[in-house]
Amino acid sequence: MSNSELLSVEPLDLQFPFELKKQISCSLYLTNKTDNNVAFKVKTTNPKKYCVRPNTGVVLPRSTCEVLVTMQAQKEAPSDMQCKDKFLLQGVIATPGITAKEVTPEMFSKESGHLVEETKLKVTYVAPPRPPSPVHEGSEEGSSPRASVSDNGHTSEFSFQRFSVDKVEPQENTSEARALITKLTEEKQSALQLNNRLQRELDQLKREGKKSQSGGIPFMYVLIVGLIGLILGYIMKRT
Repeated sequence: MSNSELLSVEPLDLQFPFELKKQISCSLYLTNKTDNNVAFKVKTTNPKKYCVRPNTGVVLPRSTCEVLVTMQAQKEAPSDMQCKDKFLLQGVIATPGITAKEVTPEMFSKESGHLVEETKLKVTYVAPPRPPSPVHEGSEEGSSPRASVSDNGHTSEFSFQRFSVDKVEPQENTSEARALITKLTEEKQSALQLNNRLQRELDQLKREGKKSQSGGIPFMYVLIVGLIGLILGYIMKRT
């Protein structure tokens, strides 16, 4: 922070994360330390390279004004990443009620007898921030659950636990379903084998019945027919 009497400036070192072919901005904060209006003007040694908004204005008493300095996109980077550009901030006490549009270059002329306060600023190039490392899916498998932050700021572990339950339950349901299908298949095979056996016995009883002189239907034949019907009904109900 500067030791000026009118305007304190923060920062005194304009730091730009240098990247080729990209506009980069940096903010200046001007704080009026007096009970008067203070007019300011920003100058630079390389006006084609920078855009300053606003480059002139008025800071009200005991208040702060933000000035945005934007460096135009650069096609080449300096070999030593050093910048020789400089900025000069001029401040002068202004009349009460003055507006930014009423600030003129003559107000900052020392030859006219105005008391002009000046603060020099330098420019520094810094390395751009590195992008975060990509996180591969499944990299945290087998690790303990991590607490997540909910909307109200309290920690919660529900996200990880809910993921675990969703993964386990379908596997259990699948195993039970497969076991039930296997059991029903075995029962169906057994019933079909029993049905075939009873069918063969029924055919044999039919042949024996034809040889009988009475021509009546044996009691065993009726019993077997009823048993076959029950078995078939059982099979249809289970499958």
